Formats: sequence, structure tokens, C-alpha cells
Amino acid sequence: MLGLRRLLAVSGRHTPEVTSASAASSHSAVFFRALQILAQPGPVRLQKLSAPDTGIVELRLERPEAKNAIGKEMLQGLRSAIQEVEADTAANVVLVASSVPKVFCAGADLKERRLMGPTEVRDFVNSLRSTFSSFEALSIPTIAVVEGVAFGGGLELALSCDLRICGEDAKFSLPETGLAIIPGAGGTQRLPRIVGRSRAKELIFTGRRFDAVEAVTMGVVNYCVPAGEAYQKALELAREINQKGPVAVKMAKKAINQGAEVDMPSALAVEEECYEQVLHTQDRLEGLAAFAEKRKPVYKGK
Repeated sequence: MLGLRRLLAVSGRHTPEVTSASAASSHSAVFFRALQILAQPGPVRLQKLSAPDTGIVELRLERPEAKNAIGKEMLQGLRSAIQEVEADTAANVVLVASSVPKVFCAGADLKERRLMGPTEVRDFVNSLRSTFSSFEALSIPTIAVVEGVAFGGGLELALSCDLRICGEDAKFSLPETGLAIIPGAGGTQRLPRIVGRSRAKELIFTGRRFDAVEAVTMGVVNYCVPAGEAYQKALELAREINQKGPVAVKMAKKAINQGAEVDMPSALAVEEECYEQVLHTQDRLEGLAAFAEKRKPVYKGK
């Protein structure tokens, strides 16, 4: 409330006691405008969808003046959003999208980067890498919705998601070698695991752009749809996932991710461990009951 009074003071308004309806109305209008100022949205917005899509969460990038370039403020917004999703036991799927037309994310904020010294650059990139790793490590599925450009850190953010959907006008690139640096937020590690070493080396060494058709052919994206329809396709996938057993989906993700990093015997041991986690759940019994009763199961994540 102290911040509100200061805003009222800056606006040139005073708060004497008034009795007229017009004065009260004017004061209310100023109060509302002040609240709007205090509630200015940041570059990252987290929103929970309502029924029937309860369980689906949207993470929106909203920095139109910089084409969603990732600076210090957006990085902090991403970290806060991830922490909020981690703490939300009702969240089952995350959609990562942009509110800026024809742009997913243009990469790092190079204007801000120019003002940093080597130590500050190192700290920023390390923090960005850690943030994307935390996002990748979320126990629930994540889906990137790419319309327009996804360059540098923008593509690295998409690569840290489980699934990627793009519009046919999407453009991708890891252009860092053209700036005499390398992808530093996971690109040199996640891209080879998706498209293979040789193709990843070509894309990173040259920094060339590739389009949506090539992206889906290489496996960078799961689906390419007409421009402007990527969100709807991603939402359809999220709805399908949201209907499945939440614990089962989490354990499936864990088994796939952890198993891919070890030899086959160790990977099968991971699968066994994850299966054990679903064996004694209420949802497993609900699934069997629903099948026997020929009805749709109602899962509660227990």
C-alpha cells in the first residue's frame, strides 16, 4: 500500500477526505490506474488453464520490444516460473509459447551482453544453462510452441523441452560461432542427442538457419503445422497427456531420460524402479476399474 500511495503522489493526486460521488469516482479511477501500474507484467507470464484443461500450465514469453531476447529480467522470470511449476502438485503439462507474433525467442539480449564484462557474461551463461537444465528436469512433460524465429538461446530453450511443435514459417539457428562463441545453454549437448553428432556439428559449425520442414525431418520438432496453428496442435497433445495417469507420465519421463544416459542393463534397472513407483498407486486401480466398467478413468495423481 505504501507503493500505491507513492504512485498517487507522483501522479499529482492527493487523498483528502471527500464526500461527493464525483470525487469518490475520480479517486477510485486513480486507485485502479495505480494498481495497474503496480501490476505491470514482466517478460515471463505463467498461467494455469481452467476446466476442462485443469492441469495444463502455460509459460508465455512476453518481451515484444526485444523479440523475446533473453536478458537478466527474463532469465529471472524463467527461474521463478520453473520454481512455481515445481511446487504446483496439480500441474501435469507445461506449454512454452510466445505472445509475440512471428517470434518464439531471438536468443540472448546482445545489447545487454555488450555492457557485461567476461566474468558477468560467464555468470549469466552459467545461470542460463542451469535454468534450462532445471526446466528439462521438471518431472512433468513440457511442450515448446514455436511460431517464427527460435535462434540461439531460444532454440536451446526449445531443445530443453520434451516435445516441440512449430508452424511452417518457423526458422531455427544456433548462430553463436558467427559471434566467435559457442552455444552455451545446452545447445552443444542437446542438439547432438536429437539429430546426431554429424548433423549437429554442421549446424553449429556453420550457424546456418534451417526451416520448419528440415526441422521436422531431422527430428528437431515433433510436428510441423500450418503457420499460426502450432499452439492448437500443442494444446491437443497436452490434453491427451493430461488425461493419462499423472504419476505414470512422470515415471515414463524419468525412465526415458535417465535410461538414455546409461547402458542397457542400467537403463532396464531404471525402468524397473519407475514401474515400482506406479504399482501401488490408486490411479493404477482406477485404470483397471474403468477398463472393466467401460468408462473413462478419473485419475487423481495418487
